[in-house]
Amino acid sequence: MTLGPLMIDLDGPTLAAPELELLRHPLVGGVILFSRNYREPEALTELVAQIHAVRQPPLLVAVDHEGGRVQRFRAGFSPLPPARRIGREFDLDARRGVALARAMGWLMAAELRAHGVDLSFAPCVDIDYGVSFIGDRALHRRPEVVSRLALAYAHGMRTAGMAATAKHFPGHGAVTVDSHAALPTDRRELVDLEGDLMPYRQLIANGLPAVMVGHLLFPAVDAAPASFSQRWVTSVLRSTLMFQGAVFTDDLSMGAAAAHGEMLERAERALAAGCDMLLVCNDRPAVLHLLERLAHSPHPAASVRLARLHGGQRIDPAALREHPEWRAARAWLEACTAAPTLDLDPRGE
Repeated sequence: MTLGPLMIDLDGPTLAAPELELLRHPLVGGVILFSRNYREPEALTELVAQIHAVRQPPLLVAVDHEGGRVQRFRAGFSPLPPARRIGREFDLDARRGVALARAMGWLMAAELRAHGVDLSFAPCVDIDYGVSFIGDRALHRRPEVVSRLALAYAHGMRTAGMAATAKHFPGHGAVTVDSHAALPTDRRELVDLEGDLMPYRQLIANGLPAVMVGHLLFPAVDAAPASFSQRWVTSVLRSTLMFQGAVFTDDLSMGAAAAHGEMLERAERALAAGCDMLLVCNDRPAVLHLLERLAHSPHPAASVRLARLHGGQRIDPAALREHPEWRAARAWLEACTAAPTLDLDPRGE
């Protein structure tokens, strides 16, 4: 059985019998975990093992675990800083900033991999234009710095056995509307988006395994939002940027996607655009509707792209805190979360 195109969520910290049946459906290819699915590290290990045991190849298990305000697992995990803190360290000392980015990528990935989690949807490579709800999830205001720090972060993840997922393509940094609630519109021409695309160019040139496409409308480029757009996914991302990895949508239940048809139409449009896996979160009726109605034949290339995202080597949780790289990363973490130098500009300019 190949991995299906749907990534769905679970209700709580244990796998209920009805959910087990959902995970056996051929249209399902992964599970995304949230804070409600976490109690403590040992229970997380057991939950992930149960999900992986459902079928072969194992379902992908993912989470949003960037750090700062977007970190689903807290107790028993290192308190990761928001991405902007890494960018500020770069402004003080570029070499230290790059080293910190790599260390935080390794620490985040190693701690998740110790419990079997395959993917964290990171790094966020949106440019910090100072207007977006992304806020301190953005690494920096300068595209070349975002590119450099994201490369280091992704390298740390890869060393820890986890594939990086750059988001939110083509770029969430220049819009004020929160896509969780409504559709953001960016009226720039494609030629004006080179800064936003720069991190993707750099990461793709270094073997980026996955991209998450955002629900954003660029009317000067295409009439469809990026997540439903062949122009963005197939033409720009695949052809122009020569991306060969897996493409995820952002959550199809978000407000930004809701105006573009009911859930079945959204899923069909995203797949037709060239997306490989669709997130459907916090809407169980929509999941059940898709499992009943969505007609999909897995593309062999998409199946290979998704299979490559399974986690690599992992350190036993009992041994993780004795690992030299964990200790080094924790030292970086403690240094970067110490009292910061006085900064009167909230954007670090």
